[in-house]
Amino acid sequence: MEQLSGQDAMFLSAEMKGLPQHIGGLSIYDQSTAEGGIVRFKQILSMLESRVHLSPIFTRKLAHVPMKLDRPYWVEDEHFDLEYHVRHIALPEPGDWRQLCILVSRIHARPLDMNKPLWEMYIIEGLDNIEGLPKNCFAMLLKAHHAAMDGATGAMLFPIMHDLTPEVQQPTDIPPRVIKKATDWQLLSKAYVNNLKRPRRALKLIGNVLPAYRRIRAGRRQGDFRSLEDKQITRFQGRISPYRVVDSVKFDFEDVRAIKNTVKGATVNDAMLTIVSGALRRYLAAKNELPEKTLVTGCPIDVRSDAERAAGGNMVGFMTVSLCTDIDDPKARLETIASESKQSKSYAEALGPRIAMDVTDVMPGGMMALAMRAAVGTGLTERAVIFNTVVTNVPGPPVQLYFCGAELVDGLSLGPLLPGVGLFHVVYSSVQHKKGSIAISFNACREQMPDPSFYAQCIQESFDELKAATLKK
Repeated sequence: MEQLSGQDAMFLSAEMKGLPQHIGGLSIYDQSTAEGGIVRFKQILSMLESRVHLSPIFTRKLAHVPMKLDRPYWVEDEHFDLEYHVRHIALPEPGDWRQLCILVSRIHARPLDMNKPLWEMYIIEGLDNIEGLPKNCFAMLLKAHHAAMDGATGAMLFPIMHDLTPEVQQPTDIPPRVIKKATDWQLLSKAYVNNLKRPRRALKLIGNVLPAYRRIRAGRRQGDFRSLEDKQITRFQGRISPYRVVDSVKFDFEDVRAIKNTVKGATVNDAMLTIVSGALRRYLAAKNELPEKTLVTGCPIDVRSDAERAAGGNMVGFMTVSLCTDIDDPKARLETIASESKQSKSYAEALGPRIAMDVTDVMPGGMMALAMRAAVGTGLTERAVIFNTVVTNVPGPPVQLYFCGAELVDGLSLGPLLPGVGLFHVVYSSVQHKKGSIAISFNACREQMPDPSFYAQCIQESFDELKAATLKK
C-alpha cells in the first residue's frame, strides 16, 4: 500500500465530467519483422501477462480514505483482469491517417474506470493506407491516468513492453502477486497520523517559500525576469467540451538541430516552441483572432532525482514561457524565445522546482478537489488565464524497439486538457532505423478547434517558414 503524493492526487481532483486526466501514447508497428510476418492478439496478451509484474502501474488501483480525510492509496487489485485492460479493435475504412486520428481522439476523450487499475491498451488493426508506412501495420494506443504516471515515467514504462530485437525475451522469474486488502480502519488510522503531521509540513513549506519570494523579488529588481502577468484570452481559454481532436506533424531531427544552431544559446526545445508559436499565429490570424500581445505557454519540468525515477507518479515543476506570437519574423522570434526561455528557467530555479509539489503535499485531501470544482463551476478558470496552451517534452526511445517482434516505425504522445486550457502539445522525439525524428502532436477541444487538419498544416508551414529563414543557402 502506497499513498499518492499531493501532486498525483491533484490530477485525481482535476478529473471532472468532460475533463479526463489521462495521458496517452500511440505507437505504430510493422509486423513483417515478426516471426511469420504477423503478430496475433493472443501473443500480445501472453507477452504482457509475463511482464505486468515489472511495473506496479499495471496492477494497482485506488483505495480512498473514508470521508476523503486524506489522499488515496495505491493497492493491488485482487480482481485484476488483463483482458479487460487490453482491447482489440480495427480501424474503419479506408484505414488512413485521418481515420486513425479520429479513432484515437474518440478513445482519448473517454475517461478511465476509476475503480480499476488506471490504464487501458488498444491494439488497432487495419492501418493499410497511411502515407510513408508499410502495408499491414498495426498500432498500440496506451492510456494511463496522470495520477499514476507522467510523461517521464511513461517513457520508462516503454522498455518493459518492448525488446531490442525481433526475438521476444521471456522473463526468467515471475514472482507471485502479494495482495493485502486495505481496511477502512487502516486508512483512517494513517489519515489521523498524517493530519497530525500536516501543520509541521506547512511550517517547513513557509520556511522554503519566504527565501524563494526574496529571490524572485531580487530578480525582478535586477531585470532578470520579465513579467508575464498580462495574459491574453483566446478561443482555447473557454469551457472545455467532452470531445477531442488529435493530430501530429513529424520533422527530421537534424533539420531542427540545424535550425537551433543558427541562434547562439538556443536549444532544440526553443526551436520547437518557435514552430508552435508560428502555428498559433497562423491559425488565430486565419480566424481574425490573433491578439496584439504575446501568448504564453506552460512547460512542465521533470524534477525527480535519479533515485526517484523508478517510483512512478508525478514529480513535475512548471514554468511559463512567452511564445512571442507578437513577432512576425521567425528567426527574430526564435532569438527572443531562446532569451525568454532562459529567463523562465531562472525564474523556476529561483522559485524552487519542488515548491508546487510541496504545496500540494500540505493541502488536506478533500480541499483540493473542492477548490478545483469551484474554480471550474464559477468560470474562474476561463477568466483567470494562467497560460494559453501547454508544450511538454516526452522522450521517445533512443534506440530501435520491437513489440512482440514487430518493428516500431512511428509514434506520438498525448496529454490531458486542463480547465481553461483547451490545447495541449507534446514534443516527441524518437529513433527509427538509426535516424532521429521529432514530432509535435496535439490534443484539443473539438469545439475550440473544429479543424485539426488545418492546425496541423499551420504547424508544417511554421516549420517550413522557420527553416527557410534560418537555413538560407
